[in-house]
Amino acid sequence: MHIVIAPDSFKEGLSARHVAQAIEAGMVPILPNARFSQLPMADGGEGFAQSFLDQLGGERYHCEVTGPDFRSVTAEFVINREHRLAVIDVASASGLPLVPQHARHPRHTTSLGTGELIRAALDHDIDEIIIGLGGSATNDAGAGILTALGAKLLDGAGKPIPPTGEGLGSLMTLDLDGLDARLNTVKLTAACDVDNPLCGPHGATTVFGPQKGAREEDIRDLEQYLHRFASICHLQLGQSICHFSGAGAAGGMGATLGGLLGAQLEPGVDLLLSRTHAHHVLAQADWVITGEGRVDGQTQHGKVPAAIARIAHADDVPVIVLAGSVGDDCEALYQTGVTAIFPIQAGPCELSDALMNSKKNLMRTGENIARLIRLAGYT
Repeated sequence: MHIVIAPDSFKEGLSARHVAQAIEAGMVPILPNARFSQLPMADGGEGFAQSFLDQLGGERYHCEVTGPDFRSVTAEFVINREHRLAVIDVASASGLPLVPQHARHPRHTTSLGTGELIRAALDHDIDEIIIGLGGSATNDAGAGILTALGAKLLDGAGKPIPPTGEGLGSLMTLDLDGLDARLNTVKLTAACDVDNPLCGPHGATTVFGPQKGAREEDIRDLEQYLHRFASICHLQLGQSICHFSGAGAAGGMGATLGGLLGAQLEPGVDLLLSRTHAHHVLAQADWVITGEGRVDGQTQHGKVPAAIARIAHADDVPVIVLAGSVGDDCEALYQTGVTAIFPIQAGPCELSDALMNSKKNLMRTGENIARLIRLAGYT
């Protein structure tokens, strides 16, 4: 029997690789004769570059960059020389977990570090940079990226604005003439886990601002600042960056990457699946185990479990989803090919306890699933 374990990370708990390892550790004692394959996955957020490294191989590089709150952080990216490819996680340089919970405020955070990672990747002999958009602490529409890559964002006095969400409120001039010339010779691909536009009721600020620390008055202001940025891009550069799918990803970084820097935006999990050997492995499975930190109605829209289920369902492979928590409207996943959904928590608990016990809970749930598989006559 061949069991493929292909989960996403459990955000702020365990990486996708560690989730897969915990599930297998729980199943192996019950199914000692089974063959296991681990396919750590990501939808564009935390762990996206690691998933490429796990499945394609390559080298990991570390560098000091500007964190989202302007403190220095050590970020990483992956280089695969065979494919002449660099893979970057926004979360590594500009991620929400890099800011202490009490200090999170999207008015004052920046994507500078992500731009610095792109610049560092350009130092290698590559043809493409894939940027995983997800898990950001920012709402600056990529102003930090542009600044790090040589663009000038100036206020009415001709002085550089702070490359933050609030800084966009004083933007008057956007000059891209100084952009790093190496961008002209490298393909940019942005991996999105959302399809939101930049502005409006479904935009970056309104939908994602609260989870980054924005209050109601902040949301109103930040929304105006993004509109200002989009208007200046249209008036001064002739670029419409506001309404395309994915423009609102990563606090609006999708708008800058796709609208100003020419990046192609693709659903993150589909991109990962198409560039790796995952399709072939899934087709050979007898059972597939996947999962993510929270499963709800949004999971069917570009998230790992839904994408894995659609592929496995085409080959009539049963799919079991594990979740840190199960929210509303997850029943729609059964229409995508999911066989069953299991929460891993033993009972109600605080979020901090759930995160701390993720490994133990995954192992226990993996063991219980293995017992059901054995009971069904599989050995």
